[in-house]
Amino acid sequence: MPENTEHRPAPCRTAPSRTAPSRTAEVERNTLETQIRVALALDGRGRGEFRTGVPFLEHMLDQVARHGLIDIDITAQGDLQIDAHHTVEDIGITLGQALRQALGEKRGIRRYGHAYVPLDEALSRVVVDLSGRPMLTYNVDFTRAIIGTFDVDLLQEFFQGLTNHAALTLHIDNLRGSNAHHQAETVFKAFGRALRMAVEPDPRMGRDTPSTKGAL
Repeated sequence: MPENTEHRPAPCRTAPSRTAPSRTAEVERNTLETQIRVALALDGRGRGEFRTGVPFLEHMLDQVARHGLIDIDITAQGDLQIDAHHTVEDIGITLGQALRQALGEKRGIRRYGHAYVPLDEALSRVVVDLSGRPMLTYNVDFTRAIIGTFDVDLLQEFFQGLTNHAALTLHIDNLRGSNAHHQAETVFKAFGRALRMAVEPDPRMGRDTPSTKGAL
């Protein structure tokens, strides 16, 4: 009789898992003026938790989290009895440090991001390059100096601190707007959208660095 050659499936071979590096960071910055803690996850769901004592800035940061799909948790204690300057600036610095840490070697990312965002009569454009070189170009001519109790000059201080410590190139232009709140909100929404594009993994890039220098 012919031998029974029953078909048996080949043994399953599982490829070794390759876990993508975690793109998260937690940074604390403590000075005589402020104590700041920032935790973020670049591949988040847009969740923001803010305890800073500066409600308008928290509203703006929530736009970055939601539109950037970045989870951001910020706790800050500062010398608000003087004004909000140190707190706002140091939040920008610490958020920039966390962003730089979470990006690591920046392998496989798109690097560049841009966004136009309208809100009623206001329109802003933000362009980001995760270049490793800090440079801020900021063109926002607010129609009034104070929104509620918030000094709009502090927004440039926030972005300058973030730019310097994240080591990125950032161009911010408010193209039009008559409502200062709308102007600010379009800037932060556009920043979130542009940052989301820039940090996004590029499947065609693989694990290469998006630079002819081989490093950013």
